Amino acid sequence: MKSLFVDGNSTMHRVSARAKLLALAALGVALFLSTNLLLLVLAALATAVIYFSIGLPGRSAAARLMPVFLTILIVALFSLAFNPWHVAVVALLRLTALMLFAAAVTATTTIAQFIDEITLLARLPERLGLLRADDVGLAVGLVVRFVPEILDRYRAIREAHAARGIKLRPTTVLVPLIILTLRDADNIAAAIDARGVRRHVN
Repeated sequence: MKSLFVDGNSTMHRVSARAKLLALAALGVALFLSTNLLLLVLAALATAVIYFSIGLPGRSAAARLMPVFLTILIVALFSLAFNPWHVAVVALLRLTALMLFAAAVTATTTIAQFIDEITLLARLPERLGLLRADDVGLAVGLVVRFVPEILDRYRAIREAHAARGIKLRPTTVLVPLIILTLRDADNIAAAIDARGVRRHVN
């Protein structure tokens, strides 16, 4: 399986994973506390500069964002239908800036780094007996790794439908997608059990 990480030596690559995740959280809070259009435009421009400076080719960088940006655009259009234009533009700018910075963090942080930070964060509730930090880290890592795989499978199924001249329907896409995903999940679970990853936990 593959991740969304892109190898490189940009400034974002050199920043620690913890600092990037804290910055992402702080940015999210700051964006949703502000309704100033000028500040939000500047935030969107700044995060765009950060994202497009991580070393990805322009077309590839834009392609990564397109599905999420289309979703944001739909949300903004719905907001415009029921709210003043200012509210819709604020929503569009907030979500776009957050998406761009989150994409930059994802592309410059390895899955191992994500898992380490999530596991460290889960140590306190682990001491309270609420959960197992290692299990949380493993679960998050598997989810992050599965997302691009599921997207690739969806594209493969869509292309297979197009090649056969079959109309794309939710039922003809979801069933094979779910079966393939569950099959891989079973294989991964078996591999984890075979390696005794969780045997040290009582």
